Amino acid sequence: MTAEPTRSAGRMRASDADREAVVEQLREAAAEGRIDLEELDERLEQALTAKTHAELAPLTEDLGPAVIDSGEPLTLKGGIHGAQRTGRWKVPPRIVAYGGMGGVRLDFTQAECRLREIEVEVDAQMAGVVFVLPAGWRADTDALDLGFGGLKDKTSGERLPGTPVLRVTGSCGAGGVVIRYANLRERRKQRKELSR
Repeated sequence: MTAEPTRSAGRMRASDADREAVVEQLREAAAEGRIDLEELDERLEQALTAKTHAELAPLTEDLGPAVIDSGEPLTLKGGIHGAQRTGRWKVPPRIVAYGGMGGVRLDFTQAECRLREIEVEVDAQMAGVVFVLPAGWRADTDALDLGFGGLKDKTSGERLPGTPVLRVTGSCGAGGVVIRYANLRERRKQRKELSR
């Protein structure tokens, strides 16, 4: 089943981290010459006083991807013991995940990401690939081959303004692909880590 609908996603209150991410993207755009200093000042003022995601989204909408990286993709191979990315990690524009016998788990809930789109190529193989998304992120799986394992997308499918979309391609293999939000145990663990 889907999670509670995010019908008022645009009116969701923005956090300090949300505002800071927009400020950082604006500063980078100014450093690259995509906006001038006067426009930077105007947008920074709006970003720092924004109360909702709907107020933040237009400030970076015309800037495109914040990070352009033509380097090697992040490659995770599940092998026998499995592979994962959890906690704080920087999300690259391209990820390749091979499930192997141990599986691959990609947890984006605490990851640093200023991209609009992330390309993820999966070969789920025997154990599969699991994606844990923050609320408001969306995965596009239209180009995914369902294989024997199939796809289980437990997210709402709605995307908050300014959040990334994962473009998932490849094969679900025998192990399948699961896309979900953090479960109760994972949320408790995150809160415990943040309180340290």
